Amino acid sequence: MRRTTTAARPGSLPAGPGPAEAAPAAVAEPEEATAGSASGALRTEFPFELPRGYVDENGTVHKHGTMRLATARDELVPLRDVRVQENPAYLSVVLLGRVITRLGTLMMVHDGVVENMFASDLAFLQDFYRQVNAEGHTRAGVTCPHCEQPFEVELGGSRLGES
Repeated sequence: MRRTTTAARPGSLPAGPGPAEAAPAAVAEPEEATAGSASGALRTEFPFELPRGYVDENGTVHKHGTMRLATARDELVPLRDVRVQENPAYLSVVLLGRVITRLGTLMMVHDGVVENMFASDLAFLQDFYRQVNAEGHTRAGVTCPHCEQPFEVELGGSRLGES
């Protein structure tokens, strides 16, 4: 089965926040994560910018990348991985290695790349994965039982692959 995607072309990512800003946000806004294009096509790839960036063996920093929507297979196959069976925390590393389709100028992104990322970048990608795969957001509107003011709460926090 062949899958088609609509995504920004390499080199056409919007400019990210400057280095003076504390924590960059994902390029794709949560509401955009499930919105189709004007033609009604499902959007399956989403650009992002890492807070620090992955540093390869040559010292090159890779910050801009693309993540695709996860499939059921993406979440099931890593469960057979010996590393995940021995250490369930490794699930997010293997899963992200499957769904990140591009990172900077790297020829290939795999779990070995993800496991060598800075912890802040890994946390960012875990949150971004949740946003993209939870219909664009993990927030819910609620009302305070005391003052009756509406506000939003973050529902995220579960480990990747355990939706």
